[in-house]
Amino acid sequence: MEEKEIGKITHYYSHISVGIIELSDALKVGESIHIKGHSSDFTQSIDSMQIEHASVPEAKSGDVIGIRVSQKVHPHDKVYKVSA
Repeated sequence: MEEKEIGKITHYYSHISVGIIELSDALKVGESIHIKGHSSDFTQSIDSMQIEHASVPEAKSGDVIGIRVSQKVHPHDKVYKVSA
């Protein structure tokens, strides 16, 4: 599997399990990401994403998106897109 860095976590809302990602590359619903940081290391698929509380099917470099994450994430964690 290949991984390409596509952004970083800027914030985490623990009460709703949502991570905020500042993207440096495009990302689409259905793709898989790997979040890795000091105490985070897991892979999950993107079921949905939002930009300013509106659901979007894809986002581009420079966008700031919110996604539901399966585990706790931390600011500065790196986000990688996983491709088979």
